[in-house]
Amino acid sequence: MTSTGEPQNSIATRPILGVNVAASSYDQVVQNSLLWAQQGQSRAQIFANVHVVMEAVDNPAYLEGLNRADMVNPDGMPLVWALRALGLRRAQRVYGPDTMIAILAAADKTGTPVGFYGSTQAVLDALLAAARLRYPHLNVVFVESPPFRALSPQEDAATVERMNASGVRLLCVGLGCPKQETWIMEHVGRVNAVMFAIGAGFDFLAGTKPQAPRWMMRSGLEWVFRFATEPRRLAKRYLKHNPRFVVRFLWQLLAGSA
Repeated sequence: MTSTGEPQNSIATRPILGVNVAASSYDQVVQNSLLWAQQGQSRAQIFANVHVVMEAVDNPAYLEGLNRADMVNPDGMPLVWALRALGLRRAQRVYGPDTMIAILAAADKTGTPVGFYGSTQAVLDALLAAARLRYPHLNVVFVESPPFRALSPQEDAATVERMNASGVRLLCVGLGCPKQETWIMEHVGRVNAVMFAIGAGFDFLAGTKPQAPRWMMRSGLEWVFRFATEPRRLAKRYLKHNPRFVVRFLWQLLAGSA
C-alpha cells in the first residue's frame, strides 16, 4: 500500500451503460478507505458486475445512486474488458470479496474499528469466527443481521444510532444486489463509516458458499460456476442480464466510434 497520506482522487473512470466505473486497484481502494475512516467520513465503495450495471439500466434511481458513490469498482471481468475497450488499457479487476479481505487485513494492522451488516445470523457467526482466526487483532465493534423485510423509519434510525454509537469506521454490507447498494447510498451522510457493498463475500469468508476457482475468475467464467452451484436462484439473473449487457455494450462501442 502506498503511503502518500492523501486520497488517490485521480482515478480514471468510464461510463459503462451509464454507470461511471473506475479503473481502480486494491491499493487505491484500501488507501482511500483507511484515510476516510481515520477522518470519520461517511463514504461509499461499490463493486459492480454485470448484474449491478443491468439493474442500473433498468432502474434510473438506482443508476443515479451508483453514480453518487465515491468509487464504483470493476468487480467482474466483463467490466474490466469493457474499461479496456473504452481506452483504459491497464484496468484490472477489483473483486468485492477480495477487497473485504484486504480491508480486514489493513484494519487488523491499524486497529480501525470494523463492522458487518447483513446476511443471516448463522452466516455472521461463521464469518466472525473465520475473521477472528485469520485476523486476531481485528477490532469488530458492530455486527447485525437485519430482517429481510424493509425496516420502518424508526427501526432504520435506531440501526443508524447503534452503528454510530459503536464507533465503526469500516462497514461491510452484505444485503445482495441491488438492495445493498441502495441501502449504502441512502445512508451516506448518516452512518459515520466507509461502507462497502460486499454481497457474497460474507458467505465466501464464512465458508457457507463455494467460491469459483481463480482460473475461472480470471477467464470471466465465475458466473458459470455460480450458476452451477445455485441454478434456481441465479438462472433468471444470468439469462436476463448477460445477453442484454453484451448487446447494449457493443451498441455503446459502435455508437461511440460512429
